[in-house]
Amino acid sequence: VQLVESGGGLVQPGGSLRLSCAASGFTFSTAAMSWYRQAPGKERELVAGISSGGGRTNYADSVKGRFTISRDNVKNTVYLQMNSLKPEDTAVYYCSAIWPFSTGAWGQGTQVTVSS
Repeated sequence: VQLVESGGGLVQPGGSLRLSCAASGFTFSTAAMSWYRQAPGKERELVAGISSGGGRTNYADSVKGRFTISRDNVKNTVYLQMNSLKPEDTAVYYCSAIWPFSTGAWGQGTQVTVSS
């Protein structure tokens, strides 16, 4: 099982980034996928989640209207489009998967830094 995040980097406030998480080693189409983030000195928090079929999504209040989670069950990839980025969005972003009868999996994380 492997989750590999990419797309992080340094961006100015108001800018955009698109994170990707490529999955392998399990049946991606049966897995609910989520993005979490952890800022220095803070606990890891849920940013967004998407159901296995993509029909249901949920977001943290702090990112509603700015971030969009989506998935491609052919490419086995989940995305996080982040717009109108703020300095407080700076964190390591992690991809997470949970599928039936599993304990789930985590990626290694990708750093997002929002700074001028």
